[in-house]
Amino acid sequence: MIVYEYPFNERIRTLLRLEDLYEKFKFFVHQEHPMQHHVALATIFDMLEVAGRADLKSDLLQELERQRQSLLGYRSNPNVQAETLDAILAELDGVSGALVAAQGKTGQNIRDNEWLMSIRGRTIIPGGACEFDLPSYYAWQKRSAQQRFDDIANWFGPLAPLFDALALVLRLLRDSGRPLKMIASGGSYQQMLQGKVYQMLRLSLDESLGAIPEISANKYMLWVRFTSQGGDLKPKPLEDDVPFELTLCNF
Repeated sequence: MIVYEYPFNERIRTLLRLEDLYEKFKFFVHQEHPMQHHVALATIFDMLEVAGRADLKSDLLQELERQRQSLLGYRSNPNVQAETLDAILAELDGVSGALVAAQGKTGQNIRDNEWLMSIRGRTIIPGGACEFDLPSYYAWQKRSAQQRFDDIANWFGPLAPLFDALALVLRLLRDSGRPLKMIASGGSYQQMLQGKVYQMLRLSLDESLGAIPEISANKYMLWVRFTSQGGDLKPKPLEDDVPFELTLCNF
């Protein structure tokens, strides 16, 4: 099954973009080649661009607290397993505490590092991080893989609480929805949302169908049009019925 996700607002769109960058970062930072560590470092710079909103940290803290208060309301529900609830509440408290303890603006430690900022400025230019442009960076890339990993991990460290928080928020959001089996007749599906506010749409379908969803949605209507790819990879309308699972997520 392939899962496609569609954010209903800019806040969730930002979190999904940061999550995508974090997945790339985790992959490349654990490799050993200097070029792969270059990508890991460049990805941190991309994270700073996306996370530059001053209110992202406060938004996450507010959402974590809202989730905490909501979950506390389930304590008296006999159908809720107390141990599971306590574990989630403890995780919320731990992640919130770490985020509160993270002082200053997101990524300020990197912005205060003149050497890293010189690299960031050159990486914006295509091919701008060549050895003749940044000899000190070229020398750093010649260090051992473990030394480079330790440096990058140290630079990323102050960002970790932010990414732990957004990972928890997105996990709770994804868990809030219930998947429903649907069929797109003739490759198209529409659903009236009647003004109900959702945060995210998740669409799952069998990879073997070769179908690709193009999603458009607002608070009134959801529209999905399925396409397929030919030899030139250009999307073409799919006229077949397409079975899929739809999950509408909201806190």
